[in-house]
Amino acid sequence: MKLLFLFSLPLMFGNVFQQLYTVVDTMIVGQTLGVSALAALGAAESLGWMSLGSIQGLTQGFSIRMAQQFGAKDEDGLHQAVGHSIVLSALLAVLLTIVFQAAVRPVLAILQTPEDIKPDTILYLRILFAGIPIVVAYNLLASMLRAIGDSKTPLIATAIAAASNIVLDLLFVCVFGWGIAGAAEATLIAQFISVVYCFFTIRKLTLLHPRRKDLRLEVELSGKLMLLGLPMAFQNFIIAIGSMIVQRLINSFGVIFIAGFTATNKLYGVLEIAATSYGFAMVTYTGQNLGANQPKRIREGLKAGVIIALITSTVLGAILILLGKPLLSLFISGTEEEISQTLAIAYHYLSIMSVCLPILYVLYVLRSTLQGLGDTVSPMLSGVAEFAMRTGCVLLLPLWLEAEGIFYAEVLAWTGADLVLIPSCIWALRHRLTKSDDTKRNL
Repeated sequence: MKLLFLFSLPLMFGNVFQQLYTVVDTMIVGQTLGVSALAALGAAESLGWMSLGSIQGLTQGFSIRMAQQFGAKDEDGLHQAVGHSIVLSALLAVLLTIVFQAAVRPVLAILQTPEDIKPDTILYLRILFAGIPIVVAYNLLASMLRAIGDSKTPLIATAIAAASNIVLDLLFVCVFGWGIAGAAEATLIAQFISVVYCFFTIRKLTLLHPRRKDLRLEVELSGKLMLLGLPMAFQNFIIAIGSMIVQRLINSFGVIFIAGFTATNKLYGVLEIAATSYGFAMVTYTGQNLGANQPKRIREGLKAGVIIALITSTVLGAILILLGKPLLSLFISGTEEEISQTLAIAYHYLSIMSVCLPILYVLYVLRSTLQGLGDTVSPMLSGVAEFAMRTGCVLLLPLWLEAEGIFYAEVLAWTGADLVLIPSCIWALRHRLTKSDDTKRNL
């Protein structure tokens, strides 16, 4: 438990700084440019998250192979995994940039984005998607470092980048008056700074230096890496599709509701901070111990991870319920009536998610443990269940509960994912790790 928590701690702080990218953007845009600009950011969120989730899924999938080879002390295999991951990530960065740039207008039309905020939303997304290669580079380099147990370098990188982002946001939006475009540009420049820092750190680690032959793609290893990365990318992609369906319905409730929902979603990143950190820790911990053939430690780690997740989520949920209104107020400006209506919507949604937060934290621990074991199919199926539950609830619940029904769709989506992950983890512990125990005894 201590090992997992200490490894997760730098990741948590790193995630705090990473969240500052979007939180500061939202604060400055909401306070400086008003409710309409805040709604424009919200309308961009689901498509932006789809691109980021796809990238994180692919790079985290690649890192599973690296963690397993590192745990097995197979340096040759680690070099090969690093080299192939770099080439595959570069190719995917080009492909994703083309796909998401082409998708902007059609997707916003499908989502029925209000016409008065659509130009700002399109501009924000165009700039954001131009920087996809930067986002791919950072996530790949950070995942490489985490795979060998270094969670501190990504923390320092994101801290430097977050500070840069705040300064650039204030400069571009408040001083230069570049509006929503300035917020997007500040985010990309800050992300590039984190790439540079991670790159120079990796230059000192010969363990992560690919050889020239490692950059020549081999069909077998490329296939293994894609089988790890693609299901995780698809899992995030399908979850994002569900979020888009939610966004379409939200758009039908008007700009005030969109703004309130957006304000809470920015704090949702705060809700997730520790959960994603525990997830990264469990992937690395499980992958390394699987490579080292230590099934007992994997079982112990899973139990410890669940306990830490439950304690953290309960404490964090209570804090956000107590401090939710003043925090949400930082994102909202406008007339007294606009502020009051937006804040009421935002705080109600935040309260529901905070109470149910343990469901989300258990989800991350279980999903990441399975991924560390090399099982990316069960987590993908949990993503499908999450999509089905979120979509079904958001389409059906408003028929009886109106806008209130949207607030419960997210929590029920987490529950749907857990219903897939819990039996999958039980099966893995009883069957897959039992085989590892038998192998170890025979050795």
